[in-house]
Amino acid sequence: MRPGGVKPGVLGQLSTRSGTLVAMTRSGGTRGRAAVAVVVLFVLSACSVTPPPPLVPSTPGMTVVPKERLNEVVVGVDEIKGSYNPHTFAGQSTITTALSSLLLPSAFRANTDGSPRMDLDLLASAEVTKAEPYTVTYTIRRDASWSDSAPIAAEDFVYLWERMREEPGVLDPAGYRLITDIASREGGKVVEVVFGSPYPGWRSLFANLLPAHLLKDAPGGWASALTDSFPASAGPFAVRTLDQPRGEIILERNDRFWERPAALDRVVLRRASQHDTIEALKSGDDQAALVRAEAIALKEIEELGRTTPLTTSVAPRSEVVQVLARPAAPQMADVRVRQAVLNALNRDELIAIGSRNGPGAKLRADSQVVAPTKAGYQATYQAGTTPVGQLLTEAGYTQQNGQWVRDGKELSLTIAAPAGVEPYVTVANQVQRQLSLSGIAGRLLTTPPNQLFGRDLSGLPTNNAEVVDIAVVPRVDTGDSATALASAFGCRTSSGDSSTPIPANPSGFCDQSVQTSIDEALAGRALLSDVLARVEPVLWQQAVALPLFQVADLLVVLQQAQNVTAGAPFAGPLSDAATWRREGR
Repeated sequence: MRPGGVKPGVLGQLSTRSGTLVAMTRSGGTRGRAAVAVVVLFVLSACSVTPPPPLVPSTPGMTVVPKERLNEVVVGVDEIKGSYNPHTFAGQSTITTALSSLLLPSAFRANTDGSPRMDLDLLASAEVTKAEPYTVTYTIRRDASWSDSAPIAAEDFVYLWERMREEPGVLDPAGYRLITDIASREGGKVVEVVFGSPYPGWRSLFANLLPAHLLKDAPGGWASALTDSFPASAGPFAVRTLDQPRGEIILERNDRFWERPAALDRVVLRRASQHDTIEALKSGDDQAALVRAEAIALKEIEELGRTTPLTTSVAPRSEVVQVLARPAAPQMADVRVRQAVLNALNRDELIAIGSRNGPGAKLRADSQVVAPTKAGYQATYQAGTTPVGQLLTEAGYTQQNGQWVRDGKELSLTIAAPAGVEPYVTVANQVQRQLSLSGIAGRLLTTPPNQLFGRDLSGLPTNNAEVVDIAVVPRVDTGDSATALASAFGCRTSSGDSSTPIPANPSGFCDQSVQTSIDEALAGRALLSDVLARVEPVLWQQAVALPLFQVADLLVVLQQAQNVTAGAPFAGPLSDAATWRREGR
């Protein structure tokens, strides 16, 4: 024992000779018992080697919720990368369609048959109120507001109109360019839209309104609008997390939505390879998937269906993959060169490779204007029969060392596609390869989508724009086919302000011989079917665009996810997510 402890032998007596201790207690009375107690306490405090148990502090807010208790549906997707502006070519994707349908208000939405219906969540009424000038009056619900409590009002209509008529790279601007003025009444809740001529397609306008009060003065302006986030929402869901690096978007029920709340607490969009998405369906981590399935994935899903109750359906997008032979490019100004270029392409091979033999392979686009799955579609495609060599010879080219040359200069074309966007980059690579087999050299240019559509294909004079001869890009249908015709092939129109440049269509095509017919269709003075019967043969002969196929996703739904369908035409499966339910929740 250390000095100051119990004398040697005492501890041994306490531990092995308990009888002596008891005897001492009995013989010493009260004084003895007290002395023994002091000795025992002293010994224990001096010689114990077991410390007291540490205190474990409680941590508030760390409750773990079991995964199975979450009232959510997880959807596996191919990609969630940014640029979510639904009004631009650069923003087109499955995710953009999904987010805009759940977060942004629209004057009209698509019925199950594709026809437009007024969205009663936003509007109390919308109708033509005057024939001269042609005026449409929208009455916005008093309780309709953005998630930051700002009212949805006339300024949102004005902002979208101004941007759609002035900005390059926007979808179907022809209808907006017909608008001459927008006036507001009753605190901005009544909006009067005045057109320069009758416009039967007015119901296709003002879909996916944007929060003007947050965007009109934002840094970067329109070019940066919705690049990587949604500053406010006005739908049944709001963004909780938008994590592009991790590949996950979490949408939560929007408590500020003024209509019936969503049944789910949240919807999760999760990026993964198609194989990993199928594995997540197999394990139950995902309850649905929306992917541009290839042939191998289709087989894996079929095998999964043998052991797991699920349903599959094809969800066509509003995109048609097309090859533009641009008359705006000097080398392509001669129609014989454009015809030669398109005749040199193996269209069947481009469709097979671009669709990866998935659902889109069965949606061949044989019309210049109307998508294969849309009402009114009629195939008008006629393959070119004149040999490539004959056309190029007539255009003044000769073949030297396997390459076509004119005035000592090789025919070398720039083939552009939006960088990182499929299937456009894959198809562009094949176009380059096929043209080389016919002696036409090609340089592949993959440009960030905003630059490609906003600069190189805008038709606006810029110092740093690339001269693009061929572009592999989408043709997008926003609802009205007459508007799509005018936007894709119509001549440049005036906004009424000569100082404001109006972008041309992406091909730079303008033919006065068909412009009258296009204007008649846009104004409703002629039936669209009659106009297309006159115009489409000219468009094929002019060799401006070679449509290939309509892009389509495959929707896979497990049994525990209920009410999940392919949705209305071009609206996307997530457009009905407010009605989705999770089995047992």
